[in-house]
Amino acid sequence: MSTADFQIDDATGGGSVLRLTGDWTTMSLGRTAARLSDGLSGRTIQSVDLSALGRFDTAGALALVQASGLTLPKDAWQSRPEAGRIYDMVETLERKSMPAPRRQASVTRIFARMGHGVHDAAAEFLLSMAFLGRLMAATGNAVRHPGAIRWPAWVSQAERSGLDAMPIIAVTNFFIGAVIAFLGADLLTQFGAGVFAVDLIGVSILRELAVLITAILLAGRSASSFAAEVGSMRMNQEVDAMQVMGVDPFQALVIPRLAAMLVMVPLLTFVGMIAGLFGGLIVTWSQLALGPAFFLQRMVDTPDMFTHMLVGLSKAPVFAIVIAAIGCRQGLAVSGDVESLGRRVTAAVVQAIFAIIFLDAVFALIYLELDI
Repeated sequence: MSTADFQIDDATGGGSVLRLTGDWTTMSLGRTAARLSDGLSGRTIQSVDLSALGRFDTAGALALVQASGLTLPKDAWQSRPEAGRIYDMVETLERKSMPAPRRQASVTRIFARMGHGVHDAAAEFLLSMAFLGRLMAATGNAVRHPGAIRWPAWVSQAERSGLDAMPIIAVTNFFIGAVIAFLGADLLTQFGAGVFAVDLIGVSILRELAVLITAILLAGRSASSFAAEVGSMRMNQEVDAMQVMGVDPFQALVIPRLAAMLVMVPLLTFVGMIAGLFGGLIVTWSQLALGPAFFLQRMVDTPDMFTHMLVGLSKAPVFAIVIAAIGCRQGLAVSGDVESLGRRVTAAVVQAIFAIIFLDAVFALIYLELDI
C-alpha cells in the first residue's frame, strides 16, 4: 500500500495537469486531501494523468470532489473506467446532498432550550397526574378486594426495601445524632447551658432529622431500585405480557411496593430515632458527663417530647407514598433502551429527594401554623 500523492503541472493553454499517484483509499489518504484543496485553489484542471494511480475507493473520490469545488474533465477517467464510476457516484451524491443547517443564534438557542424545558416539565406533570389517578384507582380496588392483594410480593418487597435497609439507616442516624450532640454541647456549654443539649438532640432527631434522613436514604436506595426493576420489566416487555394475560401492572407491581413502603418507612423512622438518640447519648455522656439515666430522665421530663416524636412519625407515611410512587412511575415510563432506563432511575432518585425536602418544608409550615 503506497501513500496517496499528487502533482500539479502547468499545461499549454493556461490550464493545469493533475497527476494522481499511489493508492487513493481510506487508509492511505492522510492529509493529502487538505493539501490537494490548497494546491488547486485558483487553478483550472485541463486533464488528469492516472498512469501512476493505484487503488481507488470512495474516500479518494470524495477528496477529489471536495477539493476546492474541483470539476474534472469528462474524459479524465478513460484509462480507469472503474474508478470513474466510483467518482461519478460520489460526485452525484455530494452535489445533491443538502447543505448543513444554519446554526441558530445563541439567544435563540437559549430561549428554545428554555421552551423545551418548560414543555418537558408540563408533560411530566401531566403524566404524573395520570399515574396518580391510576394509582388511586388501583389502591381503591385493592382495599375493596383484599383477597386480590399479592401477599408474597408484598412480604418480599417489605424485606428488601425495609428490613435490609435497617442497618444503614441505624448507623447513619447514629452519626447524625452524634454530630448534633457535638455541636450542641460545644455551643451551649459556652453559655453554661450544656444540660439543654439533651433537649436539642431530642427535638432535632425526633421531629426532623430521623424521618428526613431515613426518607432520603430510602429515596436513593428503594426509589432507584423500584425504577430499575419495573423499568427492566418494561424493557423486556414483561409489563405488556401482563396486560395481555389480563393482569393489572399496578396491582402486580405498584401496589405491593407501595404497601411495603407504607409499613416499613414508619418502622425505619422509629429505628432511626432510637439510633439518633443513642448517638446523642454517647456524646453527652463522654463530653458533658451526663449519664444515660439523666439523659433518659431529661427526655421524659421535657414537655412535648412525645409530641415531637408523633410529628416526625406523621411524615413517614407521606414520604413512603412519595418514594414508592415516584420510583414506580419512572420505571413504567422506561422505553426500550438502556439509556432511557438510566435516565429514569436518575430522575426517580432526584425527584424523590426533592419531593421529600419540599414536603418536609410544607409540613414545617403547617405545624407552625397549627402551633404543634
